[in-house]
Amino acid sequence: MAEVEVTREGAVQTITLNRPDVMNAFNRSLHAGLRDALREARDPDVRAVVITGAGRGFCAGQDLKEFTDMPNVGDSLRATYHPNVLAIRALEKPVIAAVNGACAGAGLSLACACDVRIASDVAFFVPGFVGIGLVPDSGGTYFIHRILGVPRAFAWMASNRRLTAAEAHAWGIVSDVIDAGEFAERTAETAAAYAAMPTRAVAMTKRLFDNAGHATLEEQLEMEAQLQAAAVRTHDFAEGVAAFAEKRPPSFSGA
Repeated sequence: MAEVEVTREGAVQTITLNRPDVMNAFNRSLHAGLRDALREARDPDVRAVVITGAGRGFCAGQDLKEFTDMPNVGDSLRATYHPNVLAIRALEKPVIAAVNGACAGAGLSLACACDVRIASDVAFFVPGFVGIGLVPDSGGTYFIHRILGVPRAFAWMASNRRLTAAEAHAWGIVSDVIDAGEFAERTAETAAAYAAMPTRAVAMTKRLFDNAGHATLEEQLEMEAQLQAAAVRTHDFAEGVAAFAEKRPPSFSGA
């Protein structure tokens, strides 16, 4: 059984973490499978990516059986988690975390590295790290403080409080909570909607928000100007203007 399954439906690639017996906890094979899947997602024909989990969990974080065998934890993080988190941020298309169940530890970091998070109503979110005497890793502190702000992010990470899907929605961690019975269908609809957007404009918007966390106002204004100049040269901009003038829905190609 593959540790990671990859499927394609139209312009949507779905990456399924596939160790359901351990809530899709990370081991070396899962890291490698995710790395390969993210490389495959660079294909220009892929215009949206979904990351989800098999069974009852999204991802429970690190498989602790393997963790205790790591000779150097820092080096292991640099070799496994770091490249995949960076690969998600480097993808020039939206990445959607479809959180179908338990989301904890490095699984929470993975979800927060994505551009959009939606959750099943049976999903729940647990920091995990401090509960076993560890600190957040895999980009957790970077992304979660940007989502929640430092005071709430610290309070949550340091308390190890479990959040329901509804609480995660109220806090702004996820954008939508969906009935478990409709989750697969609604996830597919959400991903298809993103895939139908002007992909270059979406990718450049992603880059702008990544830059905004550390740029000065002058730097951000300059980056906006540069990327807007690039956006007006795209086929999708021409299509968007034509559709607006003709009072019809646009048909974006991602070009």
